[in-house]
Amino acid sequence: MKPKQIFSLLARLLAAGIMLQTLYFKFTAQPESIYIFSRLGMEPWGRIGSGIAELVASGLLLWPSTVVLGAVLGACIMLGAVAAHATLLGIEVMGDGGQLFIYALIVLIACISLVILHFRQLLLIKDRVFVKRPIIK
Repeated sequence: MKPKQIFSLLARLLAAGIMLQTLYFKFTAQPESIYIFSRLGMEPWGRIGSGIAELVASGLLLWPSTVVLGAVLGACIMLGAVAAHATLLGIEVMGDGGQLFIYALIVLIACISLVILHFRQLLLIKDRVFVKRPIIK
């Protein structure tokens, strides 16, 4: 394997692993998750919705042909998480020592790195979706 492929695989596994690990807390309504989403005014729909979005992003990251889509989705989700920590929640939540904030930053950095690394894949998807068709009169 080339270094680029190794880095991509490690970043994909890291980002997907962290997002998948947090699903347990969201889907089983653990007190930490309820606290976070109550503070954001999004309990329970925000907790469940973000869990589903993270599950989809993780699946896309792990499927080779959709890595860049998963990375874009994961980056968007983590931008929201980082913004929530920076504005409403604070870095430390319920005495976690900032662990959730650090996880969000790690996933964000991994996803941005993957978008950069797989940018050509994003351009190919754009070309497929936005195909210019002649207008028939």
